[in-house]
Amino acid sequence: MELALLGNPNTGKTSLFNHLTGTYEYVGNWNGVTVEKKIGTLKNKKAILVDLPGVYSLTPISEEEAVVTKYLLEGKMSRIVNIIDASQLKRNLLLSIQLIEYGKPVIFALNMIDIAKRNGKSIDYPLLATYLGATTIAISARKGNGCEELSRASTIKQTMENEEHTLSIHYGEIIEEAIEKMTLMLQEKTDLSIRWLTIQLLDGNAAIRSFLTNPLTKQEIDSLINDVTIECEKIGKKPEQVIYLKRREVVDQIVQRVEVIADKKRMPISDNLDYLVTNKYLGFPIFIVFMYLLFMMTFDWFGTPLSDLLDYFISDLLTNGVTSLLTSLQATDFIKSLVIDGIIAGVGGVLVFVPQIFILFFCISFLEDSGYMSRVALVMDKWLENVGLNGKAFIPMIIGFGCNVPGVMAARTIETKKERLLTILLLPLMSCSARFPVYALFIGAFFGKNGAIIVLSLYILSIVMALLLAKLFSSTILKGEKSIFLIELPPYRLPSIKVLWKSTWDKGKGFLKKAGTFIFAGSVFIWLLTYLGPGGLDVKMDQSFLALIGSVMAPVLAPLGFGTWEAGASLLTGFLAKEAIISAMNIIYAVPDTRSLQHLMGEVYTPLASYSFMVFILLYIPCLATLATIYKETGSKKWSAFSVGYALILAYLISFVIYQLGKWIGLN
Repeated sequence: MELALLGNPNTGKTSLFNHLTGTYEYVGNWNGVTVEKKIGTLKNKKAILVDLPGVYSLTPISEEEAVVTKYLLEGKMSRIVNIIDASQLKRNLLLSIQLIEYGKPVIFALNMIDIAKRNGKSIDYPLLATYLGATTIAISARKGNGCEELSRASTIKQTMENEEHTLSIHYGEIIEEAIEKMTLMLQEKTDLSIRWLTIQLLDGNAAIRSFLTNPLTKQEIDSLINDVTIECEKIGKKPEQVIYLKRREVVDQIVQRVEVIADKKRMPISDNLDYLVTNKYLGFPIFIVFMYLLFMMTFDWFGTPLSDLLDYFISDLLTNGVTSLLTSLQATDFIKSLVIDGIIAGVGGVLVFVPQIFILFFCISFLEDSGYMSRVALVMDKWLENVGLNGKAFIPMIIGFGCNVPGVMAARTIETKKERLLTILLLPLMSCSARFPVYALFIGAFFGKNGAIIVLSLYILSIVMALLLAKLFSSTILKGEKSIFLIELPPYRLPSIKVLWKSTWDKGKGFLKKAGTFIFAGSVFIWLLTYLGPGGLDVKMDQSFLALIGSVMAPVLAPLGFGTWEAGASLLTGFLAKEAIISAMNIIYAVPDTRSLQHLMGEVYTPLASYSFMVFILLYIPCLATLATIYKETGSKKWSAFSVGYALILAYLISFVIYQLGKWIGLN
């Protein structure tokens, strides 16, 4: 048995999916968390559950919503589980009506009852079930209350076989006559509800129109739509307006009967907070303050001391212990060098920064689940609108601060093709967590207590560069239509520790996986290039193959402040994964046992050169995984190559300006 989980954005779908299946998918208190369908098995093993992207209507306006329509046209599910936000009943029931019209059995999960009560609303959900003609269960998706009951009710086959929804809307003579005509035309040509197909067609659903061109001809479809349009125009409306107004009328009647609003109004603290954090003057400075505090926690307050402890464990205790073990086993010098100078130095050099990475993810998860991130998108809308985008583009960019790959995928939530492509091209500029170890290395070496300000400046630089390039691209190579920005502001809530830990672990485990795969393999390969040279085996570092490769790049990088073969060779590894840069540096610089890489950087770089290096890392080429995702989402080799080319040019120019200007004013 297959169940489909559907609902408006930000109604708790993914949280419910996690509780019903016992798995963990990314949860965020903002729109656009689910951008493609996710599949899991119910805990009772009786059904497969498919979590679909959140939609307000079955008429798709973006790629993520098209996933829903395509799935419904396949018609494989036995039942639909429609999750409803009890605090936004009027809006949510518009989708519920469309799902009932689809013709498959629907069970309703009434979520966020506690938020509705906080807003002074109480819902008579047994009465709501009567009006909808289907089982309706009150749940708390975050806490798991009611989820077991919902799981049992969703998999009872006996009720499914005889289940018929009593709610049926009469759309007026014009629409109803069109449904009758379509019934005659499609008789025995489809297993889907002909009533639903007709209503969706007249509602402007392009996916349905395309689907109907198989059993029907284009002329038959156009003739039906034209006839209905002409009749509707006689009463001063379009077909989609007639459909919407009738649905709204029915929803208003239901809500009026099942929802009781007390005198208690929405908590004023929420309005007061929104007045501050979405204020056109205060909103962005408040966002900057939050980011500054985030980096203070990551570096000065918690992250650096924990990383120092882990560094001591890896560079001293682990290295000495493994060295003693290999010596006792009489391992060859080749094996000793491979394990100590290659694997432990390379992988361990990245793992040192795990505490800082996890603290960063924890703070970002807190901001997401609190409901603040949607407010940031609203604040940024005006700025983005001026450069050819809208506030919805900022949500994938914020996701890109964690990892560029899901950020690129989240661009599916953007309606227009032009804005979606523009967002995808700019996303690699967002400072992902993979760049973070590079920042931590140089901050520890040069900037000390000013580390939070330095990292904040890099994040601001990434946003400024994205805005400037968005204006340039949207005015030249990516001219096109603009979309209207609509976003729901979710309620504020205090994130639970359990949810925060799961979200943090979900983001952080990718970092650990890369350390055990890409970074491990890359460290071995880099070490081999340092071990081998034209002169044979175990050559001096500056006579190795890696030195020869890096030397080609050194003259080009000299105007940026880091014109050494070591820097050039390290940058090459960043295409595989940005964390690999740290692995390469640990191996290339062959840090002595008594010193750390940070101390050595103080002799190799200057503060100005190190900042130039960090800016270059921030802006230059996307990593391999991001590039593959860009190609997958755009389907274009041209745009994928463009994302590499423009970023490389931009990184060089900005680093050049920073270093040369810094030298000119005496910062070197």
